[in-house]
Amino acid sequence: MSINDEIIQRLKSLQDIEYKNFQSKLIPTVSSDYFIGVRTPELRKFARELAKRTDIDEFLDGLPHDYFDENQLHAFILSEMKDYESCIKKLNEFLPYVDNWATCDQMSPKIFKKHKQELVQEIEKWIGSDYTYTVRFAIGMLMELYLDEDFDTVYADMVADVHSEEYYINMMIAWYFATALAKQYYAIIPYIVEQRLDDWTHNKTIQKAIESNRITSDQKTYLRTLKVKIKK
Repeated sequence: MSINDEIIQRLKSLQDIEYKNFQSKLIPTVSSDYFIGVRTPELRKFARELAKRTDIDEFLDGLPHDYFDENQLHAFILSEMKDYESCIKKLNEFLPYVDNWATCDQMSPKIFKKHKQELVQEIEKWIGSDYTYTVRFAIGMLMELYLDEDFDTVYADMVADVHSEEYYINMMIAWYFATALAKQYYAIIPYIVEQRLDDWTHNKTIQKAIESNRITSDQKTYLRTLKVKIKK
């Protein structure tokens, strides 16, 4: 039995129909037939097992996968990889096949924390991609890795310069700036004051920031005054 057949068999043995139905409602951009219905803790556990196998490239190279659960497993295996160059190579092969926000957002290679300087070059490529979830992933990495001690407004500029009609990109831009306001308020507030973002994304950023417990009440009061009227 090939590793791919073995993986499908294992995934189907872990199927939870109730969870499958829940997932299909939560991720409406893909068909319900796309889900097997394996819960995330089980997928992460399985991914840790598979990451140690010498034949795992057979699965990683077998793109596109047939199921959401396979893509999740793929994302979690990449997140476990210990060699940066190999991880980047496999990630670049996989990103064009990422077709939903969950796989995109739950993919976070641990090795990236040790290679932030080199990673920026990859992020610059991803953020200019024609693929929705490649762009979303790039912004997610900037949010996850470059809003604390490595923060620089250069990264905020990269995100602010993204203009898209894609809902899942604009939501991530808003999420980035709301998080950035919580962590780097005084460096980020000019982006809101100067209306550097598209109107919908601008207002969504303010909404998400106001919902945050990390934003002070005075900051929330001020942010409310910065909302813009959406042109119909």
